[in-house]
Amino acid sequence: MAKFTRRQLGAAALFTASAAEAAETSYTGALDGFESKLPMAKFDPVDWTLQRYNEMPRKLQFRAANRKAAEAWQKKLRPKIVELLGGFPSTRTPLAPQTLDTKTFPTYRREKFVIETRPGMMSLGYLLTPLNAKGPVPVVICVPGHGRGVDDIVGIDAKGQPRFDKAGYQHDFAIQAVEAGMAAIAVEPMAFGCRRDARTKKRGLGNSACQPTAGAALLFGETMIAWRVYDIMRTIDWIETRPELDAKRVGCMGISGGGTCTTFAAAVEPRIRAAMVSGYLNSFRDSILSLAHCIDNYVPGILQWAEMSDVAGLIAPRPLFMESGDKDDIFPVEASRKCFQDLQAIYSTFEAGDRVGHEVFPGEHSFHGGRGIPFLKKALTT
Repeated sequence: MAKFTRRQLGAAALFTASAAEAAETSYTGALDGFESKLPMAKFDPVDWTLQRYNEMPRKLQFRAANRKAAEAWQKKLRPKIVELLGGFPSTRTPLAPQTLDTKTFPTYRREKFVIETRPGMMSLGYLLTPLNAKGPVPVVICVPGHGRGVDDIVGIDAKGQPRFDKAGYQHDFAIQAVEAGMAAIAVEPMAFGCRRDARTKKRGLGNSACQPTAGAALLFGETMIAWRVYDIMRTIDWIETRPELDAKRVGCMGISGGGTCTTFAAAVEPRIRAAMVSGYLNSFRDSILSLAHCIDNYVPGILQWAEMSDVAGLIAPRPLFMESGDKDDIFPVEASRKCFQDLQAIYSTFEAGDRVGHEVFPGEHSFHGGRGIPFLKKALTT
């Protein structure tokens, strides 16, 4: 019987493991080797859904030729969007606001507060007000995207301490808004930050509770988008109780999932005077339908009626600005450019072509604000 040294045995084991790994990585499924005999595209569910997309009727897609027809289109589409979202409560509970603490920084004051948005559910927010503000000031509701939640946009680090470097992909954009001379209200979206279940909190700050919460919404015949949009609506109710804030000059701004909230909120809530959407406006076809996204992005049946640009078109003729990173890999820039073209057509029909803008900046999926924040400030102050 042949004898092997330890080195030879080790080499043999390494070769066997490498061969097994190579075989495992090269094997893609049960149809390997049958590619020439079968129409492989018919086994691709994403390709199949893209084909199905072309069959979707989008019954209320924008086709108006003049302003009167465009206004009639909005009157039909807006209630349909509310219906698809799952609707909003018919009565509003008392806000029961509480201020938890107030901190002063060199250029602004930050107030932490909570309100009751609906029976059994409370929301957290931060009000950032410029120290030199005089009289009722315009205010921007700021909605974060996926991450640590509202802390990521008001200068709070992962240990709950102040930070001043505007780190992360959201770059503390609520602070950027207050530095531009506007008040900012940063709201904690449901399933982020402090608004998560105990099990999710144990997994760490960056983990959202979108699953199972957004899944529960779907089981109820509702959507997470509607729940978060309603929080924005209740935040405006709270703004109306604060004399230092101008409730007639309310804007909304968000990145990624916060951009989703901003788009739908501004589409259905007329009290939002202007909106800035970062890293979201695109098409359902090229982003939500084609790529892996969080469950909180989905609105059942929406493509039977409209595309994303149609939803955003409900904001017209109120000012709307969108921004896109040229290397954004989840909201592809070319689809964002096409969305903007569609929005230009809608705004032109309203004779408001100068009230919609788009900036494509060099970068990935992140907040930029270069032209968007000045656009928003102008819209709320002139």
